[in-house]
Amino acid sequence: MAGDKQRSDRAERLQLLLSDEEVAAIDDWRFSMRMPSRAAAIRDLIRRGLADANPKKATAGRASRDFGVVSRRG
Repeated sequence: MAGDKQRSDRAERLQLLLSDEEVAAIDDWRFSMRMPSRAAAIRDLIRRGLADANPKKATAGRASRDFGVVSRRG
């Protein structure tokens, strides 16, 4: 089956921690785009980000926590 072939090509598992707000933002986007799963939505978001014609480079000295999915208002 095509689905089995596709799964076998995905040998690398990535793990990341997200806040409740970040998960909600991804899930809201997933449902609005009618994506079949959270994993599919995240893969599509990554694909879109990598295809961005004008990506912003990270500045030196920034930590992983500085790259949230949703902006926090203080």
